Amino acid sequence: MSTPVSGPGQFSKRTDKAVGEANRSLPNADYGEQAAYQEQLQGAPMAEADVSGMNFNDLFGSAAEGVVGLGEESAMPELPVTDGADAGEGAGSEVLSSSQKVANNYIATYLPVLQFIAGREGSSDAARNLVRVLKSKL
Repeated sequence: MSTPVSGPGQFSKRTDKAVGEANRSLPNADYGEQAAYQEQLQGAPMAEADVSGMNFNDLFGSAAEGVVGLGEESAMPELPVTDGADAGEGAGSEVLSSSQKVANNYIATYLPVLQFIAGREGSSDAARNLVRVLKSKL
């Protein structure tokens, strides 16, 4: 059994209903499992929501309003295109986010354990490669 595919535009239809129908019963249940599963389904009914009248623009506004065309003037003319990059005018990558520093602290904390695991006999190449990549990011 394959999952139905929605068509484009006016031919589109919801395809998640097939999954919901498939979850209403267990296909290969052992003795007593089907009844227990049905009992669990009755105890916590699924939410039914009518979303037919909603669309993205009503919820979040038009996404096209913030787009600047290629031929239009820049919305921030004082800011160079290379701002945030380590080359060219403007600030370097150090101004982008402090989350990278936090991530590096986590990597540094767990790296000895990961090196131990990757160095054990029978460890996969993927584990060793992961340790190499993490070490290169510090």
